[in-house]
Amino acid sequence: MSDRLSVFKTYKLYVGGKFPRSESGRVYEVTDAKGKWLANAPLGSRKDARDAVVAARKAQGGWAGATAYNRGQVLYRVAEMLEGRREQFVREVADAEGVSKSKAAAQVDAAIDRWVWYAGWTDKIAQVVGGANPVAGPFFNLSTPEPTGVVTVLAPQESSFLGLVSVLAPVIATGNTAVVIASEKAPLPALSLGEVLATSDVPGGVVNILTGRTAEIAAPLAAHQDVNAIDLTGADAELARDLEIAAADNLKRVLRPQAVDFGADPGTHRLTAFLETKTVWHPTGSLGASGSAY
Repeated sequence: MSDRLSVFKTYKLYVGGKFPRSESGRVYEVTDAKGKWLANAPLGSRKDARDAVVAARKAQGGWAGATAYNRGQVLYRVAEMLEGRREQFVREVADAEGVSKSKAAAQVDAAIDRWVWYAGWTDKIAQVVGGANPVAGPFFNLSTPEPTGVVTVLAPQESSFLGLVSVLAPVIATGNTAVVIASEKAPLPALSLGEVLATSDVPGGVVNILTGRTAEIAAPLAAHQDVNAIDLTGADAELARDLEIAAADNLKRVLRPQAVDFGADPGTHRLTAFLETKTVWHPTGSLGASGSAY
């Protein structure tokens, strides 16, 4: 039997639940820690970024309107699907970050657990940050969190999978939709995550994954009038400053980059980062002669 030719995987963007090639037709070489060629990744363009925002906005209403319990079920399903493709992600993370298979396996396991963690929080976060407020008067005063809307997420550059999941999962757990710019030097785990999302229960457009030059794609997203917030975790200091200035044009909520140990307990900080508090007043009724109210 003659030797077979190698069949290389074609990586594509993930936008609106579909897998388009970059509008520009461009790709760039992705190499491992030793400089060995791994694959060609799509080199996303400004047009791809705008298309991703359109898809995210279209999906936002339905996703925000889903029950918190249902969102939790969907996130848990992502964890299930990742468990079935664990070996693939271990290999990709090991190649992308130049770590041993055992360290890569620990990161993949932590990323799967992170989806489960946030799945459990979807129907509990409102009880933590919302509630009844004491007021001086015959009123009910209730505060409840609502999603901010479309969030651009600059994924961490160094933690190609665990870091990516740690910044993405809380955004969608709280009812937002996301446009993700994957790690520029290690984008393959993010693109493979898109394949998992497409075959799980996540509606198309809720998560959109772009690859390419981070600064090139992030600039139009920071200035986009239909993007409500931006997470600058994957930006360096200079790029973060420029993007924050651009984001101020339509008063986007901005989460500034900070040193994070993605292996540590994530807490609720990222869950609340892209929630808006809505407060409702309602009269309890007039006080009667006896001082009672209804």
